Amino acid sequence: MNKFKILLLATVCFVGCSEKNQKTQETASQKEEKSVAKESRNQVLFVVSNAHYYGKSEIESTNHFPEIILAHNEFKKAGYKVDFVSPKGGAIPIGYIRSSDSLIKDYLYDATFMDELEHTQKPTDIAPENYQAIYYPGGGSAMFTVPENQAIQEITAQIYERQGGIVATVCHGTAGIVDIKLSDGSYLVAGKEVNGFPDLFENKKAPYYQQFPFSIQEAIAAHGGIFRYSEEGWDGFMVADGRLVTGQDPTGADKVAQKVVALLTNKDATL
Repeated sequence: MNKFKILLLATVCFVGCSEKNQKTQETASQKEEKSVAKESRNQVLFVVSNAHYYGKSEIESTNHFPEIILAHNEFKKAGYKVDFVSPKGGAIPIGYIRSSDSLIKDYLYDATFMDELEHTQKPTDIAPENYQAIYYPGGGSAMFTVPENQAIQEITAQIYERQGGIVATVCHGTAGIVDIKLSDGSYLVAGKEVNGFPDLFENKKAPYYQQFPFSIQEAIAAHGGIFRYSEEGWDGFMVADGRLVTGQDPTGADKVAQKVVALLTNKDATL
C-alpha cells in the first residue's frame, strides 16, 4: 500500500470517528435538553401574599398555611416541584396553624420548605414558560396585594394561554384571578363555572370584611363567570371547568391539587 492510500485511509478514519463522536455529543446534549424541558413541565407556581394586615386596618391577616401545604403535599407526591411567588418577594405571613395536625407539624419542621416561604420570588424572577400550572391558596392576605398585581396577572395569563396550563385556586385565593384578562381582552373567568369562598359564609358586618376590596362572588359574576358553591360548606366542594380548577374552602385544597395533577397527567377525560 503506497503512502497516498495510507494517508487517505487515515483521513477517512479521522473524519468518520469525529462525525461519530459529534453525533454522540449531540445526542447527549439533546438528552440533557429533553431532561431540562421535562423538569420545566413538572413545575407548579404558588401565588402567595405579602399582606400582614386587612387593608389599611391594624387587623392582622395571613396566608392560610393548611391551604398551602395540603396542595403542596399532593403535588410533591405526584413528583412536581413547587415554587412560590409573591408581589414583593421575600417573607410572607402564615396562619391558621394547628400544631396538633401531623402534616402541619411536618411542614413546620421542614427547614427547606419554611426557607422557601421566607424567600419567595418576585414576579420579575419568574419565567412563566417553566410552569404548567399555577395555584392561588387563600387566607385573609389573599384579598390584598395579589388581585391587583399586574405582573402576576400576566404570568397567570401566559401560563393559561401560551403554555396551555392550568389555573387553580381555593377559598379567598380565587380573589387573585377575578381581574385577569386574556389576550383577546376577555376575563379569564368569563363563561366559566368558578368557585371560591361565598358571601354566604362571610360576616359582612365584621371589621375584617369592611376592609375587603370586593366580594369574590360578586366580582366573578360581574366579569361573566358562573359562581358555583356549596351551601353546606366545609365539605370539600370544588369546581373544574376545563383548565380552571377552583375550591371553596380549606377542605377543598387537596382535592383541587389532585384534580390539577389528574389533568396534567391526562388521566381525566373531562379536560
